[in-house]
Amino acid sequence: MSVLIVLALAAPAAVGSWLVLAGRRLPHRQVNNAALATSVVTFVSVVVVVIARPSISAQWVPALGVHWRFAVDGVSAPLLLLTAAVAVAVALHSRPRPPEGGSSGSFHGSLLIVAAGALGVFLARDALVFFIAFEVVLVPMWFLIWRFGDQHRPVARADAAGRFILYTAFGSTLMLVGILLLIHYGGTADLDALALSGGGGIGHTQQVAIALLLLLGLAVKVPLFPVHTWLPPAHTIAPTAGSVLLAAILLKLGTYGIVRLPLATTPDGFHALAPLLAAAGAIGIIWGGLVCLVERDLKRLIAYSSVAHMGFVALGLASGSRTGLQAALFANVAHGIVSALLFFIVGGLKERWDTSDLAVAHDALREVSPRLGFALITGLAASLGLPGLAGFWGEFLGVYAVWSPSGNGSLAVFRAAAVAGAVGAVLSAGYALRVANLVWVGDRPAPMAAAAHPPEEPGAGAEGSRDMVGSERAVITAFTTAALALGVLPGPLLALTASTVRILVGGR
Repeated sequence: MSVLIVLALAAPAAVGSWLVLAGRRLPHRQVNNAALATSVVTFVSVVVVVIARPSISAQWVPALGVHWRFAVDGVSAPLLLLTAAVAVAVALHSRPRPPEGGSSGSFHGSLLIVAAGALGVFLARDALVFFIAFEVVLVPMWFLIWRFGDQHRPVARADAAGRFILYTAFGSTLMLVGILLLIHYGGTADLDALALSGGGGIGHTQQVAIALLLLLGLAVKVPLFPVHTWLPPAHTIAPTAGSVLLAAILLKLGTYGIVRLPLATTPDGFHALAPLLAAAGAIGIIWGGLVCLVERDLKRLIAYSSVAHMGFVALGLASGSRTGLQAALFANVAHGIVSALLFFIVGGLKERWDTSDLAVAHDALREVSPRLGFALITGLAASLGLPGLAGFWGEFLGVYAVWSPSGNGSLAVFRAAAVAGAVGAVLSAGYALRVANLVWVGDRPAPMAAAAHPPEEPGAGAEGSRDMVGSERAVITAFTTAALALGVLPGPLLALTASTVRILVGGR
């Protein structure tokens, strides 16, 4: 079974590299067939790996003590499945539409390499291999934003790509220093051994320093307030597939890294810094919600909502309890599903309307595109944390856990963060209803703010009224179903993570 781990990592990496280097002249349909077949093979391999739980351990750089260590546990299994499913979805969704701005080979190859890097992160059990896989994701993601982003806004595209690479490179530098110090003081790069020792042999001061470096570096990837400012421009400019990968996969690398590195390997240091993490999460929840109440660009609005939702994940992690960690892991997966659904929908609306500006009046989506309208309402309801949908359990349990954190230090900070989380849930209801009123209800006169915008082109109404069909319908239906299923049946995901959570936090 170990060969399936190799297949899950090597197939998207090899085919993706080949498409980038040699597939630029191939027709779009041929490239898409190759990417879709590779992503399906990868998904099947990941499913079997998650079920069978094989592992790999082989020397790579003996002089440095670096090993190829790959394994699956309850923390990584849901994210592996999510990553592999999203890889299939973006390939299927882009099937009828060649990318703008470059060759289809470069586009699909970059998508596959991003997926390969993310799978490597979730499978890695060596700290340096973890870091290398983490970095593999960044360059193809930057390329997707820079080359295939909104072709009508070249200056904004360059700015968004530049911010992305500068912020993430800064975060990676901090993370690398933290990892090297962790290996130095811990005596090994084996993440399982470091987690098993629980920081044993590493002094309290060293643990705090290592945890601080790791948290700061990973906070950029999550992203947490105030290092979140690269995310909205990247989401606004990126192509639909890029936005989906950013929200559903790349943000999860940061939260997963917090669990796998500082929380598991330097628990005393992480516990000392937990109030700061809770405060950052709480501010992000409020800030993201307030911005969403006034934001005009629909893609940018969904991006700021991601900042708020990642704040709830931070609250669960900061609590240091079993309930909090399970809430964070659940919210992580739920956000991946819901954000992917919303970005697929918003990307489709932008194609139909040729804009994502909410100040431009459009026909009611419920009338002209009822299936797409139902999916939008489901995604918005899940995003605001409505009971019975995916977003509810992670947010509710996260607020509950941070109200009664493990240990009694800085209780006032945690209680204030819990209150902020509750207020953030109200704000999310406000902006979700705002979007529903503007897009789903529709039938409104164009506001005065739209006067500076040119009127829609003739014939835009016919294009805008097209409901989802074909691959778009299949992808959006699948994610809508997943958002409903995860809300109604949270038990299987909570059970999947329970045993690993028990090991990480013990009796807390």
